[in-house]
Amino acid sequence: MTTELREPKNAAESGKVMERRDADTRQTGNRSLSLGEVFSKTGASMAAAENALQIRSIVCDSRKAAPGSVFFALHGAKEDGNRYVRAAIERGAIAIASESAPLTDLDAHVAWVRVPESRKSLALAAANFFGHPTKSLQLIAVTGTNGKTTTTSLIDSVLRISGAKTGMFGTIAYHTPLGKYPAPNTTPESLDLQEFLAEIRDAGGKYAVMEASSHALVMDRLWGCHFQSAVFTNLTRDHLDFHKNFEDYFAAKRRLFEGTGAGAPDTAMLNADDPYSKRLGGLARQTLTYGLENTSDITAKKVQLSFSGLQFTAHSPQGKLQITSSLVGRINVYNILAAIGAAQAAGISNEIIERGIRALENVVGRFQPVDMGQPFLAIVDFAHTDDALENLIKTARELNPKGRIITLFGCGGGKDRTKRPIMGEASGRLSDLTILTNDNPRQEDPLKIISDIVVGLQKSSGKYLIEPDREKAIGLAFDEARAGDIVLLAGKGHEDYQVLADKTLPWDDRAVAQQELRKRGFDSAGSSEQKPGTGFGT
Repeated sequence: MTTELREPKNAAESGKVMERRDADTRQTGNRSLSLGEVFSKTGASMAAAENALQIRSIVCDSRKAAPGSVFFALHGAKEDGNRYVRAAIERGAIAIASESAPLTDLDAHVAWVRVPESRKSLALAAANFFGHPTKSLQLIAVTGTNGKTTTTSLIDSVLRISGAKTGMFGTIAYHTPLGKYPAPNTTPESLDLQEFLAEIRDAGGKYAVMEASSHALVMDRLWGCHFQSAVFTNLTRDHLDFHKNFEDYFAAKRRLFEGTGAGAPDTAMLNADDPYSKRLGGLARQTLTYGLENTSDITAKKVQLSFSGLQFTAHSPQGKLQITSSLVGRINVYNILAAIGAAQAAGISNEIIERGIRALENVVGRFQPVDMGQPFLAIVDFAHTDDALENLIKTARELNPKGRIITLFGCGGGKDRTKRPIMGEASGRLSDLTILTNDNPRQEDPLKIISDIVVGLQKSSGKYLIEPDREKAIGLAFDEARAGDIVLLAGKGHEDYQVLADKTLPWDDRAVAQQELRKRGFDSAGSSEQKPGTGFGT
């Protein structure tokens, strides 16, 4: 039984078919370390006679234990790993790591390792086991509520254009020089992360870029990692079902800049236009800022925005850059500025940065058009917070001031209820028509979720329709659309599943949009392929 405390996106919900085998099947080869070496400098205590035990793998899920394993008994959201110690031993575990005292009737051949903080100890032990891969890599992390996926994608694109082999970890997928893996969490568990980093190192890689979620920071998945750069995008309401309050949410983000057990980052890149950046300044060895409104180290001039992309001149301490990108919207100017700062901190030249930004044509499920020859625009986007939804609608309005905006969205079940009316108010205030529907209702009554959203919509006096069936709702949105309008299908983006109370269904807003457009007679030649995303969202 796993004891993993997962963030709002889990393996059961993902249902992804990826290009490579699942991470659980990756092999460590003939790797073996003594128990003493595995727990070196972790603060663990064990019997001296057990130091020489040879450990062949580390696991934190009893079902993955095998002969020669050490099993970490972690405390999860709903389960205590100590309950599964015997199951791990039955599968061959020869050592147990736990914060608790040893079992009174523990098998004599099994070592009990007492650790002070199990999650930090897991991260450090994994680093020991895989030969401290971070010492051979430059790590760059991006944290914030929105913009993480696009910003990490931009940074990774620049690094790859420089000729470097890279790894990238985030909401959509995990990448190493050897291929692509499914992403059960935005940020991998520390054990998986260290194995991925070792894979990058062993393949000749130089950089790893990752999204640092608040869950990962609270759960010490990044403990023991030193970051060359840490980027802060913004902070708005999200994940308050997990964090006690908004201040607790910010404190989780702050951990990245204070240092995750290996010293503060060399450089912090902070959004000068977000008020929370002031509380992060001075934590890293060097602080740089970026923005459009307030005084900043890196900014943009002569910004030109269109549906085909954006252009601007970036001003930085290392000179001017002429930026051309197919990404859409003012919010992506911020993402690009952040990427410029991180890339410059990594020693990349301005010419390579310009090329790398230009090379990123799309980010999956971020302002992604679906074009079947219809006379209106259909856009799929991952916006699932009030700030992201507001930015999405404002971007559409700025680029298309004459047409109407029809926004379709829902809110996830079992998550933060407080953001539902706020999202409703934002859509009602900014859209010409809002269509409310399902978005992973899970165990909640979909109509109750929608009722929470309606409270905000009614405050805005915005027009709205309700259709819980998302497929029918998308069709309804297209029926309401006229020539020159924009239909925004928000909330799911790249996701390929819909989580209901009793089952998880395959789902893809892009594919369903194509289907519903075909039903309405739109199927122009050569337009059946999904058009690439233009990198809005997060």
